[in-house]
Amino acid sequence: MFKSGFVSIVGRPNVGKSTLMNYIMGEKLSIVSNKPQTTRNNIQTIKTTDDYQMVFVDTPGIHKPKHKLGEYMVNSAKDSTKDVDLILFLTNPDGELGKGDSFILESLKGKQCPIFLVLNKVDEFTQDKVAETLSKYSKAFEFDEIIPISAIKGKNVDTLLKLMVDKLPEGPKYYPDDMITDVQERFVVSEIVREKALRCLRDEVPHGIAVDIIRMKKNEKGIYHIEADIICEKDSHKGIIIGKNGAVLKKIGETSRYELERFLRTKVMLKLWVKVRKEWRDNNNLLKELGYKNVK
Repeated sequence: MFKSGFVSIVGRPNVGKSTLMNYIMGEKLSIVSNKPQTTRNNIQTIKTTDDYQMVFVDTPGIHKPKHKLGEYMVNSAKDSTKDVDLILFLTNPDGELGKGDSFILESLKGKQCPIFLVLNKVDEFTQDKVAETLSKYSKAFEFDEIIPISAIKGKNVDTLLKLMVDKLPEGPKYYPDDMITDVQERFVVSEIVREKALRCLRDEVPHGIAVDIIRMKKNEKGIYHIEADIICEKDSHKGIIIGKNGAVLKKIGETSRYELERFLRTKVMLKLWVKVRKEWRDNNNLLKELGYKNVK
Protein backbone atom coordinates (compact mmCIF):
# COMPACT_ATOMS: atom_id res chain seq x y z
CA MET A 1 0.00 0.00 0.00
CA PHE A 2 1.51 3.31 -1.10
CA LYS A 3 0.82 6.38 1.03
CA SER A 4 0.93 10.05 0.07
CA GLY A 5 -0.14 13.38 1.47
CA PHE A 6 0.53 17.04 2.11
CA VAL A 7 2.11 18.19 5.36
CA SER A 8 2.03 21.77 6.64
CA ILE A 9 4.64 22.98 9.14
CA VAL A 10 3.43 25.97 11.19
CA GLY A 11 4.71 27.94 14.16
CA ARG A 12 6.01 31.25 15.37
CA PRO A 13 9.04 32.79 13.63
CA ASN A 14 12.40 31.20 14.40
CA VAL A 15 11.19 27.97 16.04
CA GLY A 16 13.07 25.79 13.55
CA LYS A 17 10.55 24.97 10.80
CA SER A 18 13.05 25.30 7.96
CA THR A 19 15.74 23.43 9.92
CA LEU A 20 13.37 20.50 10.45
CA MET A 21 12.33 20.36 6.80
CA ASN A 22 15.93 20.56 5.61
CA TYR A 23 16.93 17.71 7.95
CA ILE A 24 14.10 15.47 6.80
CA MET A 25 14.88 16.18 3.15
CA GLY A 26 18.63 15.80 3.54
CA GLU A 27 18.94 18.90 1.34
CA LYS A 28 19.14 22.59 2.14
CA LEU A 29 16.01 23.80 0.38
CA SER A 30 14.81 26.49 2.75
CA ILE A 31 17.02 29.17 4.22
CA VAL A 32 17.97 29.03 7.87
CA SER A 33 18.97 31.99 10.01
CA ASN A 34 19.02 32.88 13.71
CA LYS A 35 16.81 35.86 12.86
CA PRO A 36 13.00 35.52 12.90
CA GLN A 37 10.77 35.73 9.80
CA THR A 38 13.45 34.26 7.56
CA THR A 39 11.08 32.24 5.36
CA ARG A 40 8.81 34.42 3.22
CA ASN A 41 7.15 31.93 0.88
CA ASN A 42 5.51 28.56 1.32
CA ILE A 43 8.32 26.39 -0.01
CA GLN A 44 7.06 23.04 -1.24
CA THR A 45 9.43 20.10 -1.01
CA ILE A 46 8.80 16.45 -1.83
CA LYS A 47 10.17 13.39 -0.04
CA THR A 48 9.59 10.18 -2.00
CA THR A 49 10.46 6.64 -0.92
CA ASP A 50 9.32 3.20 -2.10
CA ASP A 51 6.46 3.35 0.40
CA TYR A 52 5.31 6.96 0.52
CA GLN A 53 5.45 10.45 -0.91
CA MET A 54 5.29 13.34 1.55
CA VAL A 55 4.86 16.89 0.25
CA PHE A 56 6.00 19.49 2.78
CA VAL A 57 4.87 23.07 2.96
CA ASP A 58 7.39 25.13 4.94
CA THR A 59 5.61 28.30 5.95
CA PRO A 60 6.59 31.79 7.07
CA GLY A 61 6.31 32.25 10.83
CA ILE A 62 2.92 33.59 11.92
CA HIS A 63 3.32 37.01 13.51
CA LYS A 64 1.59 40.39 13.75
CA PRO A 65 2.25 42.02 10.36
CA LYS A 66 3.64 45.56 10.11
CA HIS A 67 3.55 45.97 6.31
CA LYS A 68 2.18 44.36 3.14
CA LEU A 69 5.02 41.84 3.03
CA GLY A 70 4.17 40.80 6.59
CA GLU A 71 0.50 40.43 5.66
CA TYR A 72 1.51 38.28 2.69
CA MET A 73 3.65 36.05 4.94
CA VAL A 74 0.90 35.54 7.52
CA ASN A 75 -1.77 34.86 4.87
CA SER A 76 0.58 32.36 3.19
CA ALA A 77 1.07 30.54 6.47
CA LYS A 78 -2.68 30.39 7.15
CA ASP A 79 -3.42 29.20 3.60
CA SER A 80 -0.91 26.39 4.02
CA THR A 81 -3.16 24.61 6.54
CA LYS A 82 -6.07 24.32 4.11
CA ASP A 83 -6.67 20.91 2.49
CA VAL A 84 -3.60 19.21 3.98
CA ASP A 85 -3.37 15.70 5.42
CA LEU A 86 -1.22 16.51 8.45
CA ILE A 87 -0.14 19.61 10.39
CA LEU A 88 3.03 19.90 12.45
CA PHE A 89 2.83 22.67 15.03
CA LEU A 90 6.36 23.60 16.09
CA THR A 91 7.31 25.45 19.24
CA ASN A 92 10.21 25.61 21.71
CA PRO A 93 10.42 24.71 25.43
CA ASP A 94 10.43 28.28 26.71
CA GLY A 95 7.73 27.34 29.18
CA GLU A 96 5.03 29.90 28.45
CA LEU A 97 2.12 29.54 26.05
CA GLY A 98 2.35 33.05 24.62
CA LYS A 99 0.00 35.11 22.46
CA GLY A 100 1.67 33.98 19.24
CA ASP A 101 1.23 30.26 19.87
CA SER A 102 -2.26 30.77 21.29
CA PHE A 103 -3.24 32.61 18.11
CA ILE A 104 -1.93 29.78 15.90
CA LEU A 105 -3.58 27.06 17.98
CA GLU A 106 -6.89 28.92 17.83
CA SER A 107 -6.64 28.99 14.03
CA LEU A 108 -6.08 25.20 14.00
CA LYS A 109 -9.25 24.38 15.92
CA GLY A 110 -11.78 22.52 13.81
CA LYS A 111 -9.19 21.16 11.36
CA GLN A 112 -10.10 17.64 10.27
CA CYS A 113 -6.55 16.36 9.79
CA PRO A 114 -4.19 15.07 12.51
CA ILE A 115 -2.15 17.76 14.30
CA PHE A 116 1.19 17.00 15.99
CA LEU A 117 2.87 19.06 18.67
CA VAL A 118 6.58 19.06 17.79
CA LEU A 119 8.66 20.54 20.59
CA ASN A 120 11.93 21.58 18.97
CA LYS A 121 15.31 22.60 20.45
CA VAL A 122 14.87 20.33 23.49
CA ASP A 123 18.66 19.99 23.67
CA GLU A 124 18.88 23.67 24.64
CA PHE A 125 16.65 23.39 27.73
CA THR A 126 16.49 21.37 30.96
CA GLN A 127 14.31 18.28 31.20
CA ASP A 128 12.09 20.09 33.74
CA LYS A 129 11.52 22.94 31.29
CA VAL A 130 10.68 20.51 28.51
CA ALA A 131 8.22 18.63 30.73
CA GLU A 132 6.63 21.90 31.90
CA THR A 133 6.13 23.08 28.32
CA LEU A 134 4.69 19.75 27.16
CA SER A 135 2.20 19.83 30.03
CA LYS A 136 1.00 23.37 29.26
CA TYR A 137 0.55 22.76 25.55
CA SER A 138 -1.18 19.41 25.94
CA LYS A 139 -3.74 21.08 28.24
CA ALA A 140 -4.31 23.92 25.75
CA PHE A 141 -4.93 21.76 22.67
CA GLU A 142 -5.80 18.15 21.91
CA PHE A 143 -2.88 16.98 19.78
CA ASP A 144 -2.80 13.64 18.01
CA GLU A 145 0.87 13.16 18.84
CA ILE A 146 3.42 14.99 21.00
CA ILE A 147 7.07 14.61 20.00
CA PRO A 148 10.10 16.39 21.55
CA ILE A 149 12.96 16.76 19.02
CA SER A 150 16.14 18.57 18.14
CA ALA A 151 15.91 19.32 14.42
CA ILE A 152 19.46 20.64 14.18
CA LYS A 153 20.90 17.43 15.71
CA GLY A 154 18.29 15.06 14.29
CA LYS A 155 17.23 13.83 17.72
CA ASN A 156 13.90 11.95 17.51
CA VAL A 157 13.32 13.15 13.92
CA ASP A 158 13.21 9.53 12.65
CA THR A 159 10.52 8.79 15.26
CA LEU A 160 8.59 11.86 14.14
CA LEU A 161 8.85 10.80 10.50
CA LYS A 162 7.55 7.30 11.27
CA LEU A 163 4.54 8.73 13.11
CA MET A 164 3.87 11.06 10.19
CA VAL A 165 3.92 8.19 7.68
CA ASP A 166 1.49 6.25 9.91
CA LYS A 167 -1.00 9.13 9.61
CA LEU A 168 -0.72 9.54 5.84
CA PRO A 169 -3.66 8.27 3.78
CA GLU A 170 -3.32 5.76 0.96
CA GLY A 171 -2.75 7.72 -2.22
CA PRO A 172 -0.90 8.25 -5.50
CA LYS A 173 2.45 9.81 -6.34
CA TYR A 174 1.75 13.48 -7.00
CA TYR A 175 5.26 14.23 -8.28
CA PRO A 176 8.00 12.29 -10.14
CA ASP A 177 10.44 10.25 -8.00
CA ASP A 178 13.41 12.54 -8.66
CA MET A 179 11.59 15.83 -7.97
CA ILE A 180 12.46 17.27 -4.55
CA THR A 181 11.03 20.79 -4.84
CA ASP A 182 8.54 22.69 -6.98
CA VAL A 183 10.31 26.04 -6.62
CA GLN A 184 12.43 27.37 -9.47
CA GLU A 185 16.22 27.24 -9.31
CA ARG A 186 16.41 31.06 -9.51
CA PHE A 187 14.27 31.35 -6.38
CA VAL A 188 16.54 29.02 -4.41
CA VAL A 189 19.57 31.04 -5.61
CA SER A 190 18.00 34.30 -4.43
CA GLU A 191 17.16 32.72 -1.07
CA ILE A 192 20.74 31.52 -0.58
CA VAL A 193 22.08 35.05 -1.16
CA ARG A 194 19.43 36.47 1.19
CA GLU A 195 20.37 33.97 3.89
CA LYS A 196 24.04 34.96 3.71
CA ALA A 197 23.06 38.63 3.93
CA LEU A 198 20.91 37.85 6.99
CA ARG A 199 23.90 36.21 8.65
CA CYS A 200 26.29 39.08 7.90
CA LEU A 201 24.16 42.11 8.70
CA ARG A 202 23.04 43.95 11.81
CA ASP A 203 19.61 43.29 13.28
CA GLU A 204 18.01 46.51 12.03
CA VAL A 205 18.69 45.79 8.36
CA PRO A 206 17.81 42.18 7.40
CA HIS A 207 14.02 42.28 7.16
CA GLY A 208 14.28 45.33 4.94
CA ILE A 209 16.19 43.41 2.27
CA ALA A 210 15.29 41.30 -0.72
CA VAL A 211 17.36 39.71 -3.47
CA ASP A 212 16.50 40.07 -7.15
CA ILE A 213 18.31 37.78 -9.62
CA ILE A 214 19.09 39.97 -12.65
CA ARG A 215 21.02 37.40 -14.67
CA MET A 216 21.63 33.68 -14.30
CA LYS A 217 23.27 31.91 -17.20
CA LYS A 218 25.49 28.85 -17.64
CA ASN A 219 28.29 29.14 -20.20
CA GLU A 220 29.71 26.45 -22.49
CA LYS A 221 32.14 25.38 -19.75
CA GLY A 222 29.29 24.75 -17.33
CA ILE A 223 30.11 27.81 -15.19
CA TYR A 224 27.15 29.83 -13.86
CA HIS A 225 27.34 33.62 -14.19
CA ILE A 226 24.93 35.14 -11.69
CA GLU A 227 24.21 38.82 -11.13
CA ALA A 228 21.88 39.94 -8.34
CA ASP A 229 20.63 43.09 -6.65
CA ILE A 230 20.37 43.22 -2.87
CA ILE A 231 17.45 45.57 -2.34
CA CYS A 232 17.14 47.64 0.83
CA GLU A 233 14.77 50.35 2.02
CA LYS A 234 17.09 53.12 3.21
CA ASP A 235 20.23 54.88 2.00
CA SER A 236 21.77 54.31 5.43
CA HIS A 237 21.17 50.57 5.04
CA LYS A 238 22.99 50.56 1.71
CA GLY A 239 26.16 51.74 3.42
CA ILE A 240 25.83 49.06 6.11
CA ILE A 241 25.32 46.30 3.52
CA ILE A 242 28.35 47.43 1.51
CA GLY A 243 30.49 48.00 4.62
CA LYS A 244 33.81 49.78 4.96
CA ASN A 245 35.77 49.39 1.73
CA GLY A 246 33.10 46.93 0.56
CA ALA A 247 34.03 44.38 3.25
CA VAL A 248 30.50 43.28 4.20
CA LEU A 249 29.29 42.92 0.61
CA LYS A 250 32.44 40.96 -0.20
CA LYS A 251 31.75 38.59 2.71
CA ILE A 252 28.12 38.13 1.57
CA GLY A 253 29.40 37.36 -1.93
CA GLU A 254 32.04 34.87 -0.81
CA THR A 255 29.76 32.91 1.52
CA SER A 256 26.95 32.96 -1.06
CA ARG A 257 29.21 31.67 -3.82
CA TYR A 258 30.38 28.74 -1.67
CA GLU A 259 26.78 27.72 -0.92
CA LEU A 260 25.66 28.28 -4.54
CA GLU A 261 28.41 26.03 -5.87
CA ARG A 262 27.28 23.27 -3.51
CA PHE A 263 23.66 23.72 -4.61
CA LEU A 264 24.31 24.04 -8.36
CA ARG A 265 27.19 21.52 -8.28
CA THR A 266 29.38 23.68 -10.51
CA LYS A 267 31.60 26.76 -10.41
CA VAL A 268 29.79 30.08 -9.90
CA MET A 269 30.82 33.62 -10.84
CA LEU A 270 28.73 35.95 -8.68
CA LYS A 271 28.30 39.73 -8.86
CA LEU A 272 26.25 41.60 -6.27
CA TRP A 273 24.98 45.18 -6.26
CA VAL A 274 23.04 47.07 -3.57
CA LYS A 275 20.03 49.17 -4.57
CA VAL A 276 17.65 51.29 -2.52
CA ARG A 277 13.90 50.86 -3.09
CA LYS A 278 12.21 52.91 -0.40
CA GLU A 279 9.40 51.10 1.45
CA TRP A 280 9.48 48.18 -1.01
CA ARG A 281 7.73 45.96 1.56
CA ASP A 282 4.62 48.13 1.15
CA ASN A 283 4.84 48.41 -2.67
CA ASN A 284 2.52 45.91 -4.37
CA ASN A 285 4.24 46.16 -7.77
CA LEU A 286 7.72 45.64 -6.34
CA LEU A 287 6.56 42.75 -4.18
CA LYS A 288 5.10 41.02 -7.22
CA GLU A 289 8.28 41.63 -9.22
CA LEU A 290 10.24 40.00 -6.40
CA GLY A 291 8.13 36.83 -6.55
CA TYR A 292 5.35 37.46 -4.03
CA LYS A 293 2.71 36.76 -6.66
CA ASN A 294 -0.39 36.57 -4.47
CA VAL A 295 0.16 39.78 -2.53
CA LYS A 296 -3.03 41.88 -2.34
